[in-house]
Amino acid sequence: MNIQANQIERIKELGYTEAEARFIYIVAIHSGYFTLRQFLNFTQAKRGKRSNAFAQKLLKHGHATMRDYMGAGSVFHVFSRTIYGQIEKDNLRNRRQHSFDFIRTRLVLLDFILNNQDLAYFETEQDKVSFFCEKLEISKDLLPAKVYEGASSSRPTIRYFVDKFPLFLTSPLPGTHPAVTLSFVDSGFETPSSFTGHVHAYLGLFRQLKTFRFLYIAPKDAHFRTAEDRFRTLVERPLELDVSSEVLRYFQVRRKWDNREYVVPVTEDFEFLSDARRRFHGERFESLYKAWRAGELKERDLRREFSQLTPDRTVFFDTYLVKAHWSPVAVDSKAGERCMNDTDHLTVHRSVHPDGERK
Repeated sequence: MNIQANQIERIKELGYTEAEARFIYIVAIHSGYFTLRQFLNFTQAKRGKRSNAFAQKLLKHGHATMRDYMGAGSVFHVFSRTIYGQIEKDNLRNRRQHSFDFIRTRLVLLDFILNNQDLAYFETEQDKVSFFCEKLEISKDLLPAKVYEGASSSRPTIRYFVDKFPLFLTSPLPGTHPAVTLSFVDSGFETPSSFTGHVHAYLGLFRQLKTFRFLYIAPKDAHFRTAEDRFRTLVERPLELDVSSEVLRYFQVRRKWDNREYVVPVTEDFEFLSDARRRFHGERFESLYKAWRAGELKERDLRREFSQLTPDRTVFFDTYLVKAHWSPVAVDSKAGERCMNDTDHLTVHRSVHPDGERK
């Protein structure tokens, strides 16, 4: 992991041990939330004096809050600007309070991180943007983004990779060169539609990558097959199509749009048109479209124009089962919401894993 020794030392200056400081750093960077079970697994200690002392220290210094799920356990939130300031990341959104579903997802994500500490993660939004835009020379317009409206007097803010799911470099197969791995974290309560929406947000970026790996992370394997099928339908197969078929469809949909033939909106066509306008822009495509629409360019000639541009890509889809995951919020959301209280005291298919373990 990309943990700098001086950042750990700064956290230790606040009264924490080496192991506690490293754990706090990982939590702050990747999730914001944790359970004592995760702390004990990280330190390989047994529940008792050590975990209680750590929890009391966090609460006493005001570095974290704790929510007690009445009989099910507690979840801690590391929110203090002091902690994040010590590692020069006091603008991370992990400091903020989040929804019940967000917390569930972060706890699964943290288990994945703790089980795979040997991976070199891109930790922040800027790390990810710099990698794709500066090293791979991909336009920012093609990165997954979300616009946040500011106050009436301020301009909207564009944030990238807001899901904050693990993103790292690793070799997809033994003996291969490292490739970027992107991921989706299923808390165990996600629906297939949420995964579909996530993939759609990344399609523009996927098309710019010659080789990449996508990892579906979950504490249950219930949706593994469905996720793989959807990924192949939405990503792999379209990327394997020859470019001429994509250009032809773009021209056909664009002509219907220009002719105002859409009486009833067709969401799939509109989404394709929006994406295709970004992919196929410039004088070359404009002149070809005008010639095709005027009947001067036949389909066979259009296909011949792009016959040598069949994509040369290698795309990997893998799944990762987070074993033995348990948390107080791994229950029905409504039931969990009812028993959630703030407190300041402690309560008495093919699954390929980055660490080489196969399911």
